[in-house]
Amino acid sequence: MPGIVPTTQPARRPSEERRPAPPRAPQPQPVHSSLVCVALPALAVSPVSGQLTGQGLEGFYRDGRRVLSHCELRVAGGEPLVVQGRMTAADRARFVGTIRRTGERGPDPDIRMERLRTADGTERITFLSSATRPVRLPVEIHLQTDLAELGAVAVGLPGPELRAAVHGSGLRWSGPGVHAVVTADPPPEDALASAGLLRWDLELPAGGRRTIELRAVLEQTTGPGSGPTGHRRAGDARIPGPRSGTFTPRTRADRPPCSWSDARLECDDHRADALMAAGLDDLYGLAMRDPAAPADVYLAGGFPWRCGLAPAEALWAARMLLPLGTRLAAGTLRALARSQQAAPGPDFGRIPGALRDAGPHAPPSCTGIEATLLFPAVLAEARRWGLPEPETARLLPAAERCLRWLRIVSDPVGRARGGYIPDPAPGGPYRCETQAHAHRAALLGADLLDACGSADAAALREWAADLRARFRRDFWLEDRAGGRPAALLTADGRPVPYLGSTAAHLLDTGLLGGGALAPGLLDAAQTDQLARLLSGPSMDSGWGLRGLGAKESGYNPFGHRSGAVRVHESAIAAAGLAAAGHERAAAALTRGVLDAAESFGHRLPEMYAGEQRTADGAPVPHPAACRPAAVSAAGAVHILLALAGLRPDVPAGTVSVRPLGTAPLGAMQLTGLSVAEQPFAVRISRLGMGMVEAAAEGLQLRS
Repeated sequence: MPGIVPTTQPARRPSEERRPAPPRAPQPQPVHSSLVCVALPALAVSPVSGQLTGQGLEGFYRDGRRVLSHCELRVAGGEPLVVQGRMTAADRARFVGTIRRTGERGPDPDIRMERLRTADGTERITFLSSATRPVRLPVEIHLQTDLAELGAVAVGLPGPELRAAVHGSGLRWSGPGVHAVVTADPPPEDALASAGLLRWDLELPAGGRRTIELRAVLEQTTGPGSGPTGHRRAGDARIPGPRSGTFTPRTRADRPPCSWSDARLECDDHRADALMAAGLDDLYGLAMRDPAAPADVYLAGGFPWRCGLAPAEALWAARMLLPLGTRLAAGTLRALARSQQAAPGPDFGRIPGALRDAGPHAPPSCTGIEATLLFPAVLAEARRWGLPEPETARLLPAAERCLRWLRIVSDPVGRARGGYIPDPAPGGPYRCETQAHAHRAALLGADLLDACGSADAAALREWAADLRARFRRDFWLEDRAGGRPAALLTADGRPVPYLGSTAAHLLDTGLLGGGALAPGLLDAAQTDQLARLLSGPSMDSGWGLRGLGAKESGYNPFGHRSGAVRVHESAIAAAGLAAAGHERAAAALTRGVLDAAESFGHRLPEMYAGEQRTADGAPVPHPAACRPAAVSAAGAVHILLALAGLRPDVPAGTVSVRPLGTAPLGAMQLTGLSVAEQPFAVRISRLGMGMVEAAAEGLQLRS
């Protein structure tokens, strides 16, 4: 009874009253179970019920601001019974439900409902009748918003709900510098601003249908730069803030043009077809125009943490998608060239980037250093895939500045130890993957400079050869099991011997002329040993490559870089293993990622837990993973395209096809690829034999 203290809980004296609980730390809001519609800079995040209740990240967003947090539908006095909620494309979701009315007999509902929700802020709610007589259907939609920044919502710190005002055929909410407006068609018969309610009495004809369309837009009331920006996780890019004017929904025709729209995979394992289609769809949703040059398109990092340009991730995604065309790579390189450090000094030529977590054994690493070393490699490989020479020449000065920075920062007389590239501080540490990025940049950069008539190519090759000799001595640790590469050297030169997925970058040497791969930092025996380590049970979880070996101290299956499976590093490892001749190990990783993708509806998140696979298990989502994410979507495409072994040299007019002889997924046909800016198609048989079915005129196939 009210006022009675339960006998199991003794009453407290005033002095014994509980102290107020300390405020809770912000908690990242997971998205693994949400339906996330993406057409950046617009988003819609929904539970499978379709009812937006303001929980977690639910809502419509535009340019980093939550336009609508609640959109709750009630029909005939109750909520629809939703029987299915699913994504139908990267930017839209569909919810199907049934409606029971008072007095209905039998188990079969006469009225069904379909909600179509798109990222651009549009929702169409259609009621369909199977009744033999007309039906009057009372409909209420409860709408609310807090106009909170996406970053605040993403860490569990939403804003207070705002009071609505009636506005035209809907409602409006006002916040600092912005309005959120929801309009309805047909207009509601009643609008209650105090309750945030729109009401209709719909007359549904026998066997007929009626539709209500809602449209949510964001209006800015002050000048540019006054709007919010998105929250960052450590090392992530910020979401661009709103610009002046009214933000109107954008059709698919208005989205940035993408060179991969015609790409298709048909494989004996149909899950591969679905994975590639879903990856390309996610990439389409993440494509953004550079505000400084709208003709240039790049990929945003992912939702919810990196909805803007993340330099290293944008370059990785563009590189992995080169078989689908060079336009994305060119746009990404041009956007990053505009951000490159141009002032004289030790950072001249460096691309800015934030720090990111690197696990328990190392300080944070710098995404800007990785992007600076990726830039010349991506440009060199884009040229091999067919980037036109004028585009290459336009980007060459920025690549030369990156290579100049590489030489300066590795000067053993200056700041670096023994000629290695420090990351992030001038005094170290010296990470194995950073040296791999630098070595690849030097060799591919020299290849690029040679083609453009520069005299600096020989010095770069000499630098790379010296790095190889020293790396094989300083970074390789012999042991009874055959040895392993050190993860890093400390500032005083001490090797740190843990094994993680970053070692896979040692297998990724890059593409030179004539379809040849650049030499690696490891010799043949060391490469074979690394392949054995990466394919062993400590590193291969059965769902992909762990960020840190399961036997290493500090292993955490949910650790960002201390045990979780990161899709793009699994793809890099699989492609590198295949190129090094370790086809069975490459096939095992590929099948593991494909199996994991099936559990995620083929929409791979940025990462998932590195728990060991069991016969009846499934990959466990990571609560802070981006989904969709550019590097995981591009990694899914990359790991499948690697099975074909395409190696073009467009300047020389050749292309080679070297598929995996094991044909791990059976026969496959790839169409809609692009070599020399022309359509390219290839078929791989179940015996691992490749046959080119379409190619640019004059392009010669070489063995």
